[in-house]
Amino acid sequence: MRDSDQEQVAAPQLLPGLAIAWTGVVLLVSSCIVLGMGWGLRAGQGPLLTAQPPLPSSVSLGGGQETLMALASAEDTPAQMADTTASLAPTRNRAFGYGIEIQSRQENITLTLDEVQALGLDWIKYRVNWANMEPEPGKIDWDELDGIIVSASAHNLKVLLDVISAPTWTRSVTTTGKNGPPDDPERYANFLRQIVQRYPDAIHAVEIWNEQNLGNEWYTAGGLNPSGYMNLLLPSSKAIHRLDPEIVVISGALMPTGRDDGVTAIDDFRYMREMIAAGLLEHVDCVGVGHSGFNLSPAISSEDAFFGEMPSGTRFIGPYDATNSANPHHSWSFYSTLNGYNSMIVAAGGSTPLCVTEFGWASAEGIGEPPSGFEFAYDNTPQAQGDYIVQAFQSMHNGGFVQLGILFNLDYAVGSDSLVQTPDRLFSILLPNGSPRPAFQAVQDMPKLP
Repeated sequence: MRDSDQEQVAAPQLLPGLAIAWTGVVLLVSSCIVLGMGWGLRAGQGPLLTAQPPLPSSVSLGGGQETLMALASAEDTPAQMADTTASLAPTRNRAFGYGIEIQSRQENITLTLDEVQALGLDWIKYRVNWANMEPEPGKIDWDELDGIIVSASAHNLKVLLDVISAPTWTRSVTTTGKNGPPDDPERYANFLRQIVQRYPDAIHAVEIWNEQNLGNEWYTAGGLNPSGYMNLLLPSSKAIHRLDPEIVVISGALMPTGRDDGVTAIDDFRYMREMIAAGLLEHVDCVGVGHSGFNLSPAISSEDAFFGEMPSGTRFIGPYDATNSANPHHSWSFYSTLNGYNSMIVAAGGSTPLCVTEFGWASAEGIGEPPSGFEFAYDNTPQAQGDYIVQAFQSMHNGGFVQLGILFNLDYAVGSDSLVQTPDRLFSILLPNGSPRPAFQAVQDMPKLP
């Protein structure tokens, strides 16, 4: 047979095979198209396209598209994880939480947390000093925080971190003795992101700054400014919620003060109203509150104290010492401050709970002479300190609008010279030698109702 004859015979034999193959290709391509459409529809219904709450029009985050691209890039880069096994994963359990603020005392952290357990409390608060942890860009010393988080997990304690004090390399305006936020809020948000990524399931709440209504804690070119704080809060809250929606984001606790000069301080009620107007309640899980107790029982309003009879020998009569005001001021009273904040939230149509991240009563006995401005510590005996603390815990629990109470503090008086006075030491429920004050026993004996 000639070659041409072989070709003429082979062609008809190949046709059925080619037809089958072509049909298979068509079916395969059609299947891919259908599957692709299905995945596209599923992606359109999934969480990646969940609408984010709109930013309030009065707040500008700045940075534009470049900042958003940098944020996305940073989120895609996982942080190093600490070698810890979290025993209590974050959860939005709305049972009232009992807690206390501690020093690190890293060499004795196990003993410190043993004392917290002995008190019967289930939360600790620790202040993260960002400036100390990252004195140079990218060089973060995790050792101290690692020790606290690992030990807290081993003790089955929930952790609230309050992140303060931006490093000087992040700030264009600095001065000795005054803290402030970074010029670029995204730097702060990225630092928070690294913390949450390093300790998965071991951080239960984060407080975004602290006392931002005071000039010593919010030293910036723009001065004290609620909108400036909101610029810090919004990207920080979003960063935390994206990584772990169960972590409770708390706004920085304001400091109640009788001053409202806009330089040394802004009145906390005025500051709170402006934050709420700027959308605060849409971006936090809890509104932070702080109070120094002064020398009033937590059950007494400022009006009752002002118009009532103060005990003989009282050295402090609230902000009226400085202002000679004829009207009672809420800042003197734990009761009036907490109820005032809650009333503002309700008036704005919200139901966001309060987290009292710092409260306590100072007592000078056994500690030493109070510094100027803290003379009210003379008015509180150690026994009164304990009584007021217990009453405050009970009133927060029973009020129904407080989610968390953090006592200030366990041990700021421990391990230092009692003659060198700082205000924080007066609030400690341990003496300088580490032995308990009456308040320690009072908290230990107090029922911790859920």
